[in-house]
Amino acid sequence: MTGEDTGGKPRNTAQIDPDSHATTTGMTGHGYYDANSRTQWNAIEAVLPMLDNAAARFPLQDEGVITFADYGCSEGRNSVAVMARALETALPRTALPLQTVHSDLPTNDFGTLFQNLRPHGQSVFGSDRVFSSAVGGSMYDQLRPDRSVHLATTFNAIGFLSRRPVAALPGYIQPNGPSAVRGNGRVTDEETAAFGEQARRDVEAFLKVRARELVPGGQLLVQVFGATAEARTCDGIYDLLNDAVLGFVETGEIDTENYARYYQPVYMRRLGELTCPVLEPGHETAGLYDLNEARDYEIAVPFVEQYRLDGDLDTYAAAYVHFFRAFTEAVLTNALPGTPGRNGLVDRIYARAEEILKADPDLYPFRYLAVAMRLTRRA
Repeated sequence: MTGEDTGGKPRNTAQIDPDSHATTTGMTGHGYYDANSRTQWNAIEAVLPMLDNAAARFPLQDEGVITFADYGCSEGRNSVAVMARALETALPRTALPLQTVHSDLPTNDFGTLFQNLRPHGQSVFGSDRVFSSAVGGSMYDQLRPDRSVHLATTFNAIGFLSRRPVAALPGYIQPNGPSAVRGNGRVTDEETAAFGEQARRDVEAFLKVRARELVPGGQLLVQVFGATAEARTCDGIYDLLNDAVLGFVETGEIDTENYARYYQPVYMRRLGELTCPVLEPGHETAGLYDLNEARDYEIAVPFVEQYRLDGDLDTYAAAYVHFFRAFTEAVLTNALPGTPGRNGLVDRIYARAEEILKADPDLYPFRYLAVAMRLTRRA
């Protein structure tokens, strides 16, 4: 479900179901996420060789349908590009029909997704053997029948936690804590441990339901924003949003209790945290997959690179804030009291973020780190 504010800017204002496996209602819709997800595509592009390997190795069969499923598709621009790449390898391997399944939360902007899948009334994939569908649901639940998926993918999505492990995070708005550069805020060791445990449980839940959906020998590619010993993807962007929100706490427009309860339930994993449920004995998922490939890496951020070239601070600040607004707005909006002026307040928070960034861009350096693994479902 989406809505429009008084200024006509599209936003996702659907309310979170406390019983669902979701802590956000999804990305900002009506094309906003698609328009501001070039950085996410760069992170996907870096692991396309893994996708090629998966598309070359899923098991073939004599009859039926070959199914590829992408979990966390959002509005679909990147999801469609991923499937198109996989189909380049898959179509010559089999004469069977292929189905692409694009999944996200029920509150996702599926209207834009469908337009991306069938522009001009025809399949975007350009083959009469390829059929597409969408499924609304949490990636932490089983969404396809047992042994029906040959290749499953998820990109830039599994870092969004299925549960809020603590009721409040009074010192900062993101569980990995503030960056060393900014240092404005705090997250305790106990709070960090609670989020790390929730993140581990989420990986296990995701792997368990995908194991039921995948055919024996089926391929699973998991990629998500993360952290290394050098840096974290949360640094900079959440420092800036935190500072912007605190400005309205200081004026009294957001009370301290709301600030304490509000946080972005997004966790930045290191590679070992992603792979441990597959590799380490004692996990329910330890015997379900073979780990074929795994890596952590950093990619170039387009708006950062452009700023280095031209020094255009206004354009940089706008692109920087649009980038993180696309995936933080829904949670921020739902965290504020549902007053008539809420949408206007949200707009002013992001406008304030642009002002803060332009005043001192060196306080908010941003780097994009990611982790990824390719798995094969054991028989």
